[in-house]
Amino acid sequence: MRALTSATKSFVAKPAEVEKKWIVIDGAGLVVGRLASIIALRLRGKHKATFTPHVDMGDNVIVINAEKVVFTGNKRNDKVYYHHTGYVGGIKERTARFVLDGRFPERVVEKAVERMLPRGPLGRQQLGNLRVYKGASHPHDAQAPEVLDVAKLNPKNTRHG
Repeated sequence: MRALTSATKSFVAKPAEVEKKWIVIDGAGLVVGRLASIIALRLRGKHKATFTPHVDMGDNVIVINAEKVVFTGNKRNDKVYYHHTGYVGGIKERTARFVLDGRFPERVVEKAVERMLPRGPLGRQQLGNLRVYKGASHPHDAQAPEVLDVAKLNPKNTRHG
């Protein structure tokens, strides 16, 4: 077994060294799955060269216009979200259309991102850095968030027609 020299040591970020930025994303017209994967990547910090798997080094992400996200194909009518009440036979289901047209349309984006993050304490901590709003305004102007134009990253991120 060879001993590690200073040239072969890996960089490991410490929580105190992490610099978190604030990012705002406009969800109007964006495809849910593609938007969620970009958000999950940013929340984990995998876009940074100093990524460390066991440290919360992702950015804080704000999503506005969450009620205007779109699904491809016929998923708006066919996609079903299940939850269980805890009682025998208590499985409930809602379609994506029902959720998006309901009181809390931001839950579609929140659940999509939550399911792309690792389960456990670190994943829950990273999910806490996500803020989703159904309207065009958000209360985080003091943090001076940078705008991330997801539609420009790839033409497939938006749905035309």
